[in-house]
Amino acid sequence: VQLVESGGGLVQAGGSLRLSCAASGNIFSIVTMNWYRQAPGKQRELVAAVTSGGITDYADSVKGRFTISRDNRKNTVYLQMNSLKPEDTAVYLCNAYIRVPADLRGSDYWGQGTQVTVSS
Repeated sequence: VQLVESGGGLVQAGGSLRLSCAASGNIFSIVTMNWYRQAPGKQRELVAAVTSGGITDYADSVKGRFTISRDNRKNTVYLQMNSLKPEDTAVYLCNAYIRVPADLRGSDYWGQGTQVTVSS
């Protein structure tokens, strides 16, 4: 199983970016899909999460600005980021809890990360 992110980049404060993360491989089901971020010198933090049924949750720092969504047919999760602030600068990592036919208990999988830089 692989998770591949795309959509990061450099944007001015107040701008928008849309991140995508596609899961591929021999997948039985994807339970949750999440976005984390890690800034230099800071702990990794959960930014947003979405269940297979579409229930979402957000960090307080991004509520009202970020929207997470997923396309279950494409095994893809998106993060629409609006009104970006310099403090949103970080490496954004896709995470998913995935069941494969050989292990229906499921495991955590991570993408390689995509850099988001917001200039002031």
